[in-house]
Amino acid sequence: MLEWNVSIVIIVILLGFLAAFIDAVVGGGGLISIPALLAVGMQPSMALGTNKLASAFGSMTSAFRFLRSGKVDLKIVAKLFPIIFVMAMIGASVATFLPAELLKPVVIVVLTLVMIYTLVKKDWGSVRTFTKLSLGKAILFVSLMCLIGFYDGFLGGGTGSFMLFVLLMFGFDFLGAAGNAKVLNFASNLGALILFICLHEVDYFYGLIMAVSMIAGSYVGAQFAIKKGVGYVKGLFIVVTAILIIKNIYDYITQMS
Repeated sequence: MLEWNVSIVIIVILLGFLAAFIDAVVGGGGLISIPALLAVGMQPSMALGTNKLASAFGSMTSAFRFLRSGKVDLKIVAKLFPIIFVMAMIGASVATFLPAELLKPVVIVVLTLVMIYTLVKKDWGSVRTFTKLSLGKAILFVSLMCLIGFYDGFLGGGTGSFMLFVLLMFGFDFLGAAGNAKVLNFASNLGALILFICLHEVDYFYGLIMAVSMIAGSYVGAQFAIKKGVGYVKGLFIVVTAILIIKNIYDYITQMS
């Protein structure tokens, strides 16, 4: 556990707010919050667990805001929530004995394809075209969400962006996809958090401080997205995805050298 320090508290509050603001809309907040916790001297496993504590509060706040705005399909998320919760717990347990770097090359390729597709499809996600899924599409949809839930527990970076992309694939508009993704991201955060708590890998002091700032950042981010609409969400999604690609490439090269 880190000792109490005013400068660390300030860093945790400011970067926690920024991470939650971005995460509330398109995901990827862990790009900011996890490095922030590592930078102040927290061990990697403790930083991951502490981030999950704060992120769970943040995702819960933005999920609630999207729910209140009517941007969430309750029937869909109600069925997926417990499945993703369990998959995230499994992913976090596997992460305790397998190196997360195993997934890095796959993540880089998938993120690159996601960004290219989003840039090429100019009108993609501007209008909702989602209809009732056939059995085949429903199985594919659930399978992809299960994989993402597992990934969030195992590695985590960009989970919200992956969820948003899958929802877009099946006909949601950007704003609706953001709302549904945030509720499902709360499920994966919660599942992974419980596992980290069982492993005693959570710093509750700094985790709860960051949680308070993330609650504020999540609320402001969700509110801003709802007011600004689809165009704003799509633009931020492209920017965050590009940063995720660069960050994962840098981590992979550093790890290999």
